[in-house]
Amino acid sequence: MTYVIALPCVDLKDRACVDECPVDCIYEGERMLYIHPDECVDCGACEPVCPVEAIFYEDDVPEEWAEYYDANVQFFEEIGSPGGAAKVGALKHDHPIVAALPPQQTG
Repeated sequence: MTYVIALPCVDLKDRACVDECPVDCIYEGERMLYIHPDECVDCGACEPVCPVEAIFYEDDVPEEWAEYYDANVQFFEEIGSPGGAAKVGALKHDHPIVAALPPQQTG
């Protein structure tokens, strides 16, 4: 089980969740943040600090954002499990469903 970041994070990337994550499993894409499903320890520290309520336990993702579970998993297919976001820094790609979105209103 893991936590998932959904649509409200797109084009916002507040990073409060990154600061709270004790295992450094939240990676930065071009337009949103992603939680690595194999590195997440399900502590839940990230969820309450998200200012736009974009983080959900995988069983609690709202139906309209269900595809973001797959987006968080598939985002890591090429890079595998680097063992921490700080090691790799911001990545220059996004999952296709995120990349295809028009710019999101932030604020």
